[in-house]
Amino acid sequence: MGWVSAYGRGMSTDRQQPPYRADHVGSLLRPPALVDARARHAAGTLDDAGLRAAEDTAIREVVALQRDAGLQTVTDGELRRTSWHMDFLYQLEGVSPTEETMAVHFRNADGDLDFSSAALSVHDRVRLGEPIFTEAYTFLRDTAAEIAPGMTPKLTIPSPNMVHYRGGRAAIDDGVYPDLDAFWDDLAGAYAEEVRAVAGLGCTYLQLDDTSLAYLNDPAQREQLRAQGGDPEHQHERYVRTINDAIAGRPEGLHVTTHLCRGNYRSSWAAEGGYDFVAEAVFGGLEVDGFFLEYDDERSGGFEPLRHVPAGKQVVLGLVTTKHGRLEDKDVLKRRIDEAAKHVPLEQLCLSPQCGFSSTVEGNALTIEEEAAKLRLLVEVADEVWG
Repeated sequence: MGWVSAYGRGMSTDRQQPPYRADHVGSLLRPPALVDARARHAAGTLDDAGLRAAEDTAIREVVALQRDAGLQTVTDGELRRTSWHMDFLYQLEGVSPTEETMAVHFRNADGDLDFSSAALSVHDRVRLGEPIFTEAYTFLRDTAAEIAPGMTPKLTIPSPNMVHYRGGRAAIDDGVYPDLDAFWDDLAGAYAEEVRAVAGLGCTYLQLDDTSLAYLNDPAQREQLRAQGGDPEHQHERYVRTINDAIAGRPEGLHVTTHLCRGNYRSSWAAEGGYDFVAEAVFGGLEVDGFFLEYDDERSGGFEPLRHVPAGKQVVLGLVTTKHGRLEDKDVLKRRIDEAAKHVPLEQLCLSPQCGFSSTVEGNALTIEEEAAKLRLLVEVADEVWG
């Protein structure tokens, strides 16, 4: 059965700035050669230069993959990272891993999956000693200019909220921060320096990845936060203020988006529930240019919370799942876009996968060929919907 948009085709909808009509969250599957290089590096049989060379080769390949899919933006797939967030957070001064581990309970279609990672500790004043990921961004920028001219390089980094949400007040030394207001000020200040630094390298597209704001929609997550002595009713409001403080002084021409994620590890998720609980504060108050939102299945809730999105901000609908390799039906995607357009105008909508393909080095349960097919699908559907 064919599909006709309720909003017709009479408007000018081609977007020449981020986020784009067909976009993606950032991480991409690690190719086998890079996985092997990482294993040899860990075993001590490959030196740092050898690993860097393997990463460079893999990044050139994923830049070409994104170019060939027809996308307008390009990332390095986060191929130099083990984790989407910890590789960044541990480079902030005052933040370090601890000997303790943090257990995260994930779920998937087949059952449960537990993941453990190093916890973090805020043991000193939070500062940005040296800008983070600048070498990675510079390589991406130069590679894109060489083999994918015209594409916009995007840098993805974790939201500042992830420093707090990982351990809450208990992870912050009260001798350093007896008053948490000083912690929030320092954290936002460090991120503001990072934002200025990457903009100085020519970055025009920055994405802040955040699980905290999505997790807080889940009643089970809020109850867990309450048990830890947190403030589940208002913590998202503090998080919104911190992001706004971090990006308030961003240079003109730097587009900032955020991705609200419910967890993405080996095709599993950690939280469920629609965006209703945080929608008014986040969509109405967060001073970003666009929101990447997970909407790939029923655990994501409905589109009704999108009524809080003001004019001038884009919503990137994560309708294509990265959890498996089966390709979505175009007509189903178009009908869902039409459903969302009942709550926010069609010209404010874009299309993407619900999350990255490989938020951690392990990656999700699909092949690189299936990943590429999903990226091509995004471009084809966006072209048919928006032109």
